[in-house]
Amino acid sequence: MLPLLLVGVVAVRHRSVLADGFEHLATARWPWLLAAAGATCLTWVAAACTRQGAVVERLPRRRLLATQFAAGAANHLLPTGLGASAVNLRFMTVCGLPLARSSAALALYLLAESVGRLALLGALLIAFPGALRLGALLPDAAVGPLLAVAGAVPVVAAVALALLPRLRGALASFLRTALGEARSVHTRPARALALWGGALAFPALQASALVLVGRSLGLEVPAGHLAVAYLAATVAVALVPTPGGIGSVEAALVVALVAAGGPAAVATAVVLAFRLLTVWLPLLPGALTLAALVRLRVI
Repeated sequence: MLPLLLVGVVAVRHRSVLADGFEHLATARWPWLLAAAGATCLTWVAAACTRQGAVVERLPRRRLLATQFAAGAANHLLPTGLGASAVNLRFMTVCGLPLARSSAALALYLLAESVGRLALLGALLIAFPGALRLGALLPDAAVGPLLAVAGAVPVVAAVALALLPRLRGALASFLRTALGEARSVHTRPARALALWGGALAFPALQASALVLVGRSLGLEVPAGHLAVAYLAATVAVALVPTPGGIGSVEAALVVALVAAGGPAAVATAVVLAFRLLTVWLPLLPGALTLAALVRLRVI
């Protein structure tokens, strides 16, 4: 709740910018918004491809796609993607995969999605080296605490593994299962293509949706810079434990778009429209789909 509270305080302090952003929403051009909605729908297809690529067995396609749509709603009930992970873990176990293999497939999916997002960000930074100005995104005072946290995490993990032999055994067993699952998947070219192709397509489609929303509102920032701003913002807030990134993603995106050269009011309008299109409009039908899948015992 703390990140949401901090975002609320920032929103109140900058309520005039938010008001200007809501006013700019009325000037949006609908053809661009419809194209952004199409790109958003394709993200569920990309997620389904990546999920299928993480397991050797063929999963039922329609139920898999419906599960990805429902997982988007569940993702806004629990922090840091736990909702979507729980839905997909349940779906794979209902499909007959043992819990250990389902967990390994989930870990492989998360790894592929992270690698795909970072690889796409790295490629765009090479193509557009001036797109990201870290000085505007990362204050000097924040560098020290971030480095301290980054150094403390592996130390804490190492101490926990050293003091808890049962945890070491469970982790070793999980890693053996996960490595075996990864080897099996990569012996099948179709599965490997689905895994890594979907992992790259998912963030690319998300970034494309933001670019299209920016065009609909006349944000005068190059498309490549918009994509870099989106990927950098989502990577930066990945460790903030808010449900679905609510609040943290909006704040980081506005800062990133302003740093990329967009006016604050227009950047705010773009972020509001983007999150409305990708999060809030699909939320109710996604929740209804989730309820239907539970009732039908698909998950």
